[in-house]
Amino acid sequence: MMDRRTIIKGATAAIGTAITAKSYAAIKGANDRLRVAVVGVNSRGQAHMAAFSKVPGVAVTHFVDCDSAVLAKRAAAWAARGNAAVQTEGDYRRLLDRRAVDIITVATPDFSHVKVATDAMNAGHHVYCEKPVGIAPAEGEAMIAVQKRTRRHLQIGNQQRSSPETRQLLALVQGGGLGHVYEAQTWYANARKPIGHGKQMPAPATLDWDMWQGPRPRAPYRSNLAPYNWHWVWQYGTGEICNNGMHEIDVARWLMGLTYPKQVVARGTRQFFNDDDWEMYDSMDLTLAYDGDRVIRWDGQSGNSMLRYGRGRGVLLLGTKGSVVVDRNGYELYDLDGKQTRVVKAAADSETTGTVGEGILDVYHAGNLADVIRGKASALNSPIAEAHVSTNLCHLGNMAYRTNTVLAIDPKTGRPASAAAMKLWSVDYQPGWEIKA
Repeated sequence: MMDRRTIIKGATAAIGTAITAKSYAAIKGANDRLRVAVVGVNSRGQAHMAAFSKVPGVAVTHFVDCDSAVLAKRAAAWAARGNAAVQTEGDYRRLLDRRAVDIITVATPDFSHVKVATDAMNAGHHVYCEKPVGIAPAEGEAMIAVQKRTRRHLQIGNQQRSSPETRQLLALVQGGGLGHVYEAQTWYANARKPIGHGKQMPAPATLDWDMWQGPRPRAPYRSNLAPYNWHWVWQYGTGEICNNGMHEIDVARWLMGLTYPKQVVARGTRQFFNDDDWEMYDSMDLTLAYDGDRVIRWDGQSGNSMLRYGRGRGVLLLGTKGSVVVDRNGYELYDLDGKQTRVVKAAADSETTGTVGEGILDVYHAGNLADVIRGKASALNSPIAEAHVSTNLCHLGNMAYRTNTVLAIDPKTGRPASAAAMKLWSVDYQPGWEIKA
């Protein structure tokens, strides 16, 4: 590896020669201080900027958003809290060849996750990308291919995998503390409000509607889509299961040591949002059936926030020696008589059902990525291969719902036998916005 001073001296002598992000990342010592650009700063991006700012040796230097009003608001609030001023951009592509950025975090809408992340890796940047891994399984496959080829570090935002308490529980389960774990019951509950009927109209002057749509085929602006309600429209969204269910489904299969099931059954209904533009289920029961009579269930309630075990979201594992209830803030062990035997609480809380979802787990997760980049940790807590499987379980739930069929699954590949479901394995792209694997 060449010395940094030699590289810079030679580059300076060569008039007109630019050091790109790709070449700069290979220079010894260039990443002593990791610089972060947050792409998408309206909701979850706020958790990104807060988390990375708390990791030693990391500086948040750039904010990117296609809404200039949001961008200005976040930058002003950031500076008002005493942070160093950030550079702002409306188009993430302007950052790709900049050597002044080491990590690009992706908190854009789900449908542009893979495009931004793969563009960033192809340009030589490390990436922290929010879940889900795209809006179709083929996008996750592309993400895996790009990461393998570029050898960039890619952390997916399943932040509970960085929870010390959940990792402690993993060791307990693997050590046989619950006996044979045969079932996981997972849930998410919220009391969302109707989204009304949107009007086709020109986008606000501050919003670059073309950039907001990113890789999706173009459609007119509607007044009730941005910044959040796109989640419930098939053109852009993937429903509550990918929006929130993926977190608990990921934890359940991680703790149980499972990958793909042999069968997927999903019953989705609209109980609350029948008189607005909400296009998909607002209530869903999902069953993932595995060999050996093991099962993962998810109950998603977008309109009814009834708590279970005092939690709006969580995982219950049932074993032959006992049970455990776990969420982002700790876990509770029970014996076979239902008597609580142990309570483990997190040192600091993380938000559970809010749209920002900020908490200490974000800091742990961001820190894990920084440690891996610096060689202080050997492995990412949520690598793309693992997150791809968990995302696909959610996609399979949507496929079963949308085709109204019980899906037989190849446990080795995760692919359904249904030809109708396989039509949803990939998506079309706006010309010029294709994913480059």
